[in-house]
Amino acid sequence: MLDVHRLRIFRSVVASGSVAAAAANLGYTPSAVSQHVTALQRETGLTLLERAGRGVRPTAAGLALAAQADGVLARLGEAESVVADLRAGRTGTLSVAYFASVGAAWLPHVVRRLTTEFPGVRLDLELREDVADDPDERADVQVVVAQDGFVPGPGFRATHLLDDPYVVVLPAEHPLAARHEIELAELIAERWVDNDFARGWCRRNLLEACTAAGFSPTFHVEAHDYPTAVAFVGAGIGITVLPALGAEHLPPGVMRVPVVRPTPVRSIFAVVREGVAQTPPARLALDALTAVAHAARRERDGGGAPGDAPRRLDGHRRRPSAVGSPTK
Repeated sequence: MLDVHRLRIFRSVVASGSVAAAAANLGYTPSAVSQHVTALQRETGLTLLERAGRGVRPTAAGLALAAQADGVLARLGEAESVVADLRAGRTGTLSVAYFASVGAAWLPHVVRRLTTEFPGVRLDLELREDVADDPDERADVQVVVAQDGFVPGPGFRATHLLDDPYVVVLPAEHPLAARHEIELAELIAERWVDNDFARGWCRRNLLEACTAAGFSPTFHVEAHDYPTAVAFVGAGIGITVLPALGAEHLPPGVMRVPVVRPTPVRSIFAVVREGVAQTPPARLALDALTAVAHAARRERDGGGAPGDAPRRLDGHRRRPSAVGSPTK
């Protein structure tokens, strides 16, 4: 194995034209430079330098080795630069997995912060509804829905972001649209639009809440996702019940109102791989997720929570009218 440090010194001697000049450039003594060059010649079994007046010049073997050393040292310099960038979070890859409603409501803000502060980091984004059974297949950062007490498993840490209560989405002219809150049982006779073709945990959570309220909803139309279900509501086909985050961006003419007694809730967590948890991009991703979750909680508690004016899908608030039952 060639000593890289000795290669650097030898290359400096070739470039400088003398041992004394190389020593001055490197901040070494001429004796130390000579010792390193001698050791390199011993390692290679080659004569690398020869006398030329008061200086030295490389032999044919020395020229060949110097040319190779240029490539080796350049690649090593690149590697050292990559290491420095990785430590500072300026390059590398960060994989982020998320579910659909988080992708629409939160991910643009998170990705903007990551690409602004770490433009050299490549982001691998994956739409995924569950946590992979094989830890090796999991993303570095994943936003998941789980129950309280969720444990992500060895090698990962979980941070609770938000408890996301469910709301009913209904046409603005609906008799219940002006209510501050709607009891789940009041929706028994409505035409329900299903919004989870995959029959995932969020749908099961809703059905359990309906069972607790004493009924099982009859779905008249089945949609594959939240935006399609909301579009069906806007077309006057029926109502749909979904987590509030899924109703973050609604079209005009559609309302969302909190459901109560009971209020189904889903808990959202950020799961971070411990191996990358302390890297700057992963820390920023978690900070950004925490910030948007806090903003969503503040928005909900300040205007979307029970007791406040219901929100239209276009983001404006509608003042309660005389239509519908009084607030309970």
